[in-house]
Amino acid sequence: MKIEKVEINNFRLLKNTSLSLQEKTTVIVGRNNSGKTSLTEIFRRFSKRDRFKLEDFSLSSFPDFSRALKANLAQEKDSAIREILPSIDIILIVNYLENKDDYGVLSNFIIDLDENLTNTQIKISYRLQDGKIDSFFSGMTDEKAPDFFDIIRERIPMYYDFEVIAIDLKDPDNTAKTEFENYKRLIRTDFINAQRWLDDETIKENDVLGKVLSSIFSNASKESAPEEMQKKSKELDEVVKQIQTTVDSDFNTKVKALIPALNIMGYPGLSDPNFTTKTSFDAKTIIEKNTKLLYEKAHGITLPETYNGLGSRNLIFILFHLFDYFRQFQSDEIQPKNHVIFIEEPEAHLHPQMQEVFIRKLYEIADTFSTQLNGGKKWPVQFIVTSHSTHIANEAEFDSIRYFLTKGTEDLQTYIKDLNEEFSKPDNEKDKNFIHKYLTLTKCDLFFADKAILIEGPTERILMPEFIKKLTTANLNSQFISTVEIGGAYAHHFYKFLDFLELKTLIITDLDSTKHKQTDKGIKYEACQVSAGEKSSNTGIIKWFSYKDDEGNDKENVDLSEIRTKVLEDKIQGTRRIAYQIDEEVRECCGRSFEDAFIITNPTLFGIAETKGKALEAKAFEEAKKYTSKKTDFAIKYAYVESKWEIPLYIKEGLTWLSENESDKVLSTDVIK
Repeated sequence: MKIEKVEINNFRLLKNTSLSLQEKTTVIVGRNNSGKTSLTEIFRRFSKRDRFKLEDFSLSSFPDFSRALKANLAQEKDSAIREILPSIDIILIVNYLENKDDYGVLSNFIIDLDENLTNTQIKISYRLQDGKIDSFFSGMTDEKAPDFFDIIRERIPMYYDFEVIAIDLKDPDNTAKTEFENYKRLIRTDFINAQRWLDDETIKENDVLGKVLSSIFSNASKESAPEEMQKKSKELDEVVKQIQTTVDSDFNTKVKALIPALNIMGYPGLSDPNFTTKTSFDAKTIIEKNTKLLYEKAHGITLPETYNGLGSRNLIFILFHLFDYFRQFQSDEIQPKNHVIFIEEPEAHLHPQMQEVFIRKLYEIADTFSTQLNGGKKWPVQFIVTSHSTHIANEAEFDSIRYFLTKGTEDLQTYIKDLNEEFSKPDNEKDKNFIHKYLTLTKCDLFFADKAILIEGPTERILMPEFIKKLTTANLNSQFISTVEIGGAYAHHFYKFLDFLELKTLIITDLDSTKHKQTDKGIKYEACQVSAGEKSSNTGIIKWFSYKDDEGNDKENVDLSEIRTKVLEDKIQGTRRIAYQIDEEVRECCGRSFEDAFIITNPTLFGIAETKGKALEAKAFEEAKKYTSKKTDFAIKYAYVESKWEIPLYIKEGLTWLSENESDKVLSTDVIK
């Protein structure tokens, strides 16, 4: 059985949110405070049946408590009041095709009569108990009273409780309540938390590992555990019993000899001759309190766990937990039909290569457990990994990524976007393949950025921090900006992806003016000064201004004169803006590339201060040729050696546009420090 879709209502930022799950591993990414932790937390609350507080309800649902009181005072029907009262819900759509011949506990959730249907819907709610409306609103007469929400806060844990119902997918009115325990028997949920305490020096080295080993032993001791697990458990118990026999016959005698005879105190009642000692052992305590993980080194030397790096210890910790949860699944009296394991921030302390290996190998571990430890019977596990790591996000299967995005001002809400769904159309296949390969190779952090800048090459990348520093009116140094070096020929592949992320992005590219030249092989277009140009050869610009003709066919606009006359509105599409060379106001000319534009903007630095117009353009064009193979040297000189220069106008205008959102106050990256 697999969970195909999750819908969440009224929990914090997850107001009305749906999430599709991959059959094996789903990777959750997104900016800070986008609701990733809330997803884990709501599953944790429901699996442990931990009660919710008023503050756990989405803020937008608070007015509904007031509306419900009004309806109650107006003596409306209970059903109408219940429709208004907020509840926190998880709705699961599951596919049970693999269990069609072995329903077991699943039978409590199948209420349709269609033999061909292999999906059902399960709704788990935290809602007002039946028959408790009057009690919930008792003594309340004014929803505007200062203490209204204080009373609501007190009564939610008193009168709200959990409810589980099965819903017919074809007929939503066909429902059936079932016991909460049936849900827990059907779907097992476990968690590997982000805080694993491995770097806490106040915790003994055996505390963290010991608890996991103790849990493994406890599960092996259950009657419902697999036979080979029970056998190993009994063997351990036998060893401990032998130790206990030795302790009882010899050790306790010597301990007793150390204890003074109490009758020497001369006090009535303290001279009991049968006073003795007993030291008890059990395997569980020995494993939990006294077991340490050691690493074998050369010459027979062993080193304690703490001598290993935090990254290795973190990975071992995760693997031990996965093994423990697998054994718990095996040992459950009624084996669940599905097992969901949340892994929070597995990247903690892991170097980049280890992060990439982890996400690639995660499901292989599950397959290994199934084949080697479960007699080939499949472990029906689904992993949900939340991460802030570019290495994990970009190494994961493209289809497995779920992007969490928070929108709104006063009423913040999380939206979950599915890359698989967005790029499933055939005409997006080229963009999808290119982006996935690019993200995998470069590990860029677009998934986690607040804004982005796409640039042509190393010159702009090296100089970008200086551009931002010089542009004192732009509040970009205090924002999380991802700078992606992509080049004008490939920038268009990112357009749909950036729209998907809803990421405010500045695309800085080159005009790349060309003019035709007649050759023996026909007409060829070669680079030229902008004033002499006929077309742009920049694919990013051409795709930006493409259009559909009257017959609906895609047409590309390569006409340079038309491109140069585009106004600001033409250069903005949704959250994207393109910026390319424009006329420098004082110099009365335009550059073809960044180097041309920089020289035109700063002619004094290049000994051509007295010229302007086409003459300056020509000199800048020739001067820029000197740096064709030395672009990095050019950038380093003006980034670190020479500081008195001006930003080309097209970049200045673009960065000013990018900064026009003062509400975005987030951390900066190394790129713009």
